[in-house]
Amino acid sequence: MRMQLHLLCKHVYKLTAIAALSSAAMSGVVQAEAMPGNGATIKPLFSDVAEERFRGEVAIAGLKELGYEVAEPKEAEYSKMMAMLSTGEADFNVHLWDRLHDNFFQQAGGESTLLKAGSVIPGVLQGYLIDKKTADQYGINSLEDLQKPDIAKLFDYDGDGKADLTGCNPGWGCDAVINHHLKAYGLEGSVTHHRGPYFELMADTIARYQEGHPVLYYTWVPQWIAGVLIEGKDVVWLEVPFTSLPDGNNDVLTSYKGKNLGFAVDEVMSVVNLNFAKKNSAAMVFLSQLQISAGDESAENLKMKNGEDSIDDIRRHAKEWIAAHRDQFDGWLNRARASAK
Repeated sequence: MRMQLHLLCKHVYKLTAIAALSSAAMSGVVQAEAMPGNGATIKPLFSDVAEERFRGEVAIAGLKELGYEVAEPKEAEYSKMMAMLSTGEADFNVHLWDRLHDNFFQQAGGESTLLKAGSVIPGVLQGYLIDKKTADQYGINSLEDLQKPDIAKLFDYDGDGKADLTGCNPGWGCDAVINHHLKAYGLEGSVTHHRGPYFELMADTIARYQEGHPVLYYTWVPQWIAGVLIEGKDVVWLEVPFTSLPDGNNDVLTSYKGKNLGFAVDEVMSVVNLNFAKKNSAAMVFLSQLQISAGDESAENLKMKNGEDSIDDIRRHAKEWIAAHRDQFDGWLNRARASAK
């Protein structure tokens, strides 16, 4: 009897051990499926515009949930980002304007080294705006109206008789388009394109508007300026007389609410190094789905404008956005996990 009890205990112990090993193995499988990144390191590359970091932090949070180790993001100007991705110095970014930055994309090797994974922000706009008060008072609707000396003088801040246009940083895609427009629309003699640190220039522009002076500036949406100088209330878009873009591709959509803004209605893309994408399907599939509305990014940017502009603030904004969109975010993660099986 004692011998039978001993053998029974021995058998139960063996079955328990097998069950434990099986459970551990199954747990490992489940964990591997939930974390397909499996500790692999991914190297983000972001633009040096702080207002664009929010979408990057949303991307980082998702990649970490997939098990990736995420290196400290590098930053670069738009013109350099695609080259850095192409060589493998970085693995992904979320900042490529599909049409505006196409020249940067092609010069870096295009589809031979890079993959446009998905549309992070669809329906982004660019163009020229003036204050609504001046537009209504003088009947200004078109950028071409600035050919008239009396209209140009309304926006003259330095006394040279030419309209002063707040433009953008040298080297940005918009810089080349604005310079092209001034020539194409016969405005080189009546408009001065002020180039430099964009947000510093816009701070001065907003201050002039708040003092009651006419303003003329270039901007894009999404970003916080749209929440300070509000379309239809404070400012209005100017249309252009015809589409003319530096690359000659003038058949693209440039109209918004019936106005030709002169810039292609664009979308911000996630871009992945092609070799990285081939080896990391989960990351690629997640980044192909990641999408934030222009309104959501503009709202986050306005929080930054109002003082919540530290990296900790931006990461908190990203966490809050994910919490508010958790079902959608989990769907992206689950499809990314399924792609790695």
